[in-house]
Amino acid sequence: MGTVNEGSPRRPAVALTNLGPFDQLRAGRLARRLPQLFVGLFVYGASLAMMWRGTLGMSPWDVLHTGFIRHVPITLGQAVILFSLLVLVAWIPLRETPGFGTLANALLVGLAIDATLSVLDQPEAVASRVGLMLGGVVLNGVATALYMGAQLGRGPRDGLMTGLHRRTGYSLRTVRTVLELVVLTTGLTLGGAFGVGTLVYALAIGPITQAVLPWFTVDVGTTRVTGESGRRPTDGEDI
Repeated sequence: MGTVNEGSPRRPAVALTNLGPFDQLRAGRLARRLPQLFVGLFVYGASLAMMWRGTLGMSPWDVLHTGFIRHVPITLGQAVILFSLLVLVAWIPLRETPGFGTLANALLVGLAIDATLSVLDQPEAVASRVGLMLGGVVLNGVATALYMGAQLGRGPRDGLMTGLHRRTGYSLRTVRTVLELVVLTTGLTLGGAFGVGTLVYALAIGPITQAVLPWFTVDVGTTRVTGESGRRPTDGEDI
């Protein structure tokens, strides 16, 4: 086994930035960033559809969505769009500014869920359902890295967390934990899809996204756009 030369130079990681909505588009490299955003959002929606068909539990927010559609005659994708828009309304008092990717996220993820569900049947075999659940979790982490790395604005729920963090002064990790517990409890009350997949998602989504995020983070040359250097995500802000 060869040894690693600890003194060898390492390529610096590309930083995630916090550009405004116009600077996001002015930053350039849109020929890569826009397709990456759209692919990421479609795969994100498809991954949630896979978990739904696996019937072994959903992410905390999707426990809420699946609980909601038990009482309201709409599809899962429509519920995701509805709650995304409601969350964006909550951005207003928090003074969060949506980007192009934020608005695309609010609409395309739900559409991708319904499109995937229209062609993906629920398997009967337990092994197939486990495969759908695990594949959905992995794809969700990759999709999160894709749309975040495009640097075209955070998702509606991400912005809610960062806005509450700024307003309350609590850490992002604390805000996220409390928010997802509230969402999960509400979803359980409504009869949402909670299961082992929910726990797997909670434990695995952060490490998966963090591991692949450097592959997909596009250097948008922040110093050329705003005069400020890019920044790495702070604790709990990476997903």
